[in-house]
Amino acid sequence: MRRSLLLALTLVLVATGCRKEPIYELDQVDLRPPSPDKDQLKTNEEYAAILHANLFQTGLPANALFELGQCIESIGDKELAREVLISNFMNKPGVILPTDTAMRADPDAFITDTYRRFLVRDPSEAERTWFRNLIVADPHITTELVYYAFALSNEHLYY
Repeated sequence: MRRSLLLALTLVLVATGCRKEPIYELDQVDLRPPSPDKDQLKTNEEYAAILHANLFQTGLPANALFELGQCIESIGDKELAREVLISNFMNKPGVILPTDTAMRADPDAFITDTYRRFLVRDPSEAERTWFRNLIVADPHITTELVYYAFALSNEHLYY
């Protein structure tokens, strides 16, 4: 009886006394890139329509959209065609851009708004930090340059 009591006490101690309490708690971290689900390439017409909406906050008429799609299709170098399209849109009156002063006054808000406008997502902390450092360190960075870069980015080509 004494032996069975000792064995039972040992089992109780082993079952309760050998449990390790967690020392550190870890947060789940998503290791995928910020836009892993964007895998559908926009057509030329979709790209032009979305770019126009991002820059002017209005839709593009169907006939103009058709002409822009044909123009992009007729140029062999698609990246060059997009560069010309962005440049032409930027030079038209009515483009809605934040001022450089507003960008420098609140870089975090500008960065978040720009990511949401062009890439339809929030920036990661690394992206936010990189852009904030760029805006603060380089007085030659303008909202037009930032918008141009986002409009020409590979991620903007996909949805």
